[in-house]
Amino acid sequence: MTTQILAITFVEKNRLWLLLGVVALGVSYVVTQRMRSRYAVRFTNLALLDSVAPKRPGWRRHLPAVFMLLALAGMVGAFAKPARNTRVPRERATVMMAIDTSLSMEATDVAPTRLKAAQSAAKDFVNLLPPRLNVGLVTFNGTAVVRVAPTQDRQELLAAIDQLRLGERTAIGEAIYASLDSIKAAPVSADGKKVPARIVLMSDGETTSGRPDAQAAAAAKKANVPISTISFGTANGTIDLPGQEGPVSVAVNPAALAKIANATGGTAFTAATQGELKKVYEDIGSSVGYTTELKDITGVFVGGSLFVLFLAAGLSQLWFSRLP
Repeated sequence: MTTQILAITFVEKNRLWLLLGVVALGVSYVVTQRMRSRYAVRFTNLALLDSVAPKRPGWRRHLPAVFMLLALAGMVGAFAKPARNTRVPRERATVMMAIDTSLSMEATDVAPTRLKAAQSAAKDFVNLLPPRLNVGLVTFNGTAVVRVAPTQDRQELLAAIDQLRLGERTAIGEAIYASLDSIKAAPVSADGKKVPARIVLMSDGETTSGRPDAQAAAAAKKANVPISTISFGTANGTIDLPGQEGPVSVAVNPAALAKIANATGGTAFTAATQGELKKVYEDIGSSVGYTTELKDITGVFVGGSLFVLFLAAGLSQLWFSRLP
């Protein structure tokens, strides 16, 4: 059982009941001080006291007691085993990047072009991931090609991203199948267990060739591989094609990619600028490349309590020549 106070989790929350003892001590101290004050006013010659001892400690006499109570509260917190969520890199995982290289990526609605912006953001994504993750690259237009099998060699990935070339048509379903095949061939963990995997698919269009999206999404779900999709571009994108009079519309289709993400338990994103695309990749990188674990911070509580305790003792010695 755990309980949380702000960003801190207490594993043994039942031990926090001891804080009632600290509260009781505080109340007892306040009551005792008020009783002393009334007794002094009733039985002391105040005029004589002012002439003999005009300087009294006032509020300072309460500080050591306050610090003592704080130190006790901190020790109770330490006894309850405090911990904090900490982001740590995944030791093993496989991430397949699938990038659309259809002719529509020539559109300039995203400066300088969709392709250039996608290359820049993809390279940032690769550099963001922890070094021990296996990352691969699939590109797709009319067909899907595995450019880089899952690897920890980031330079090979970056070089492959720089060499993207465009082609006709869009085969999103084939890209998913090619990614799944690469994931199956990826190295297993040292204990032989299957490592978690994720496909990150970026496209600016919809499937025009190859196997349908729904069939590929079903295969990914069966393999327990979520697909995070990024719909990249705007509704105003156009390109010039040979034999066509005037610009040809290549409006982005976010609904088609959202269906894939929803069917596989992934998340669908949209990006209309290079900056938005980089932010999306950062969000995906944080989720697939890192995990959250509870880190014990008992030492912080003990250290803080000891500091406050020494402070209380030091002030009491300095002001009253005695320990509290």
